[in-house]
Amino acid sequence: MNRQSRSPDEAHRPPGGVPDVTVEALGALSKALETAERARGHLYGFHQLTGSADFELDRAVRLLREAGHGACADRVEREILGRNVIPGHWTFQIVEAYNATYYEAFKSVEAEIREELADGADHLYEARLKEQRRTRGHPDHTASPDEPPESGSTELS
Repeated sequence: MNRQSRSPDEAHRPPGGVPDVTVEALGALSKALETAERARGHLYGFHQLTGSADFELDRAVRLLREAGHGACADRVEREILGRNVIPGHWTFQIVEAYNATYYEAFKSVEAEIREELADGADHLYEARLKEQRRTRGHPDHTASPDEPPESGSTELS
């Protein structure tokens, strides 16, 4: 395989003078933000699943009543239906608090640091990895979507 490092596409080249360690640090910061994004997605999943469970309780209550278990249906309605998941909070409030307290601050700081250190360029570390790992001359290994495949011989063993 003929792997040679080249410069990333124009949008992903570090501004002049940005050292490799800074690119690596920005990559770590970006990875941390991506992990927070995943955590946020899990919170939305938690929110939706908990809401679905609460709505399914309506069916359980109805069926308990139909089966002649009115006291059990009353208990589910009184004790579980519409209950806070933590004191004073439904899941939407947890999502809102996470977004306002942690996620928005994280996103803002990451963007400000990228702007300060790399003129706002995103994914510089990943672009560098792409260049190190792609096979020059292979039509599916171009630097960017609008770049024609590189000419020259390609070893695809």
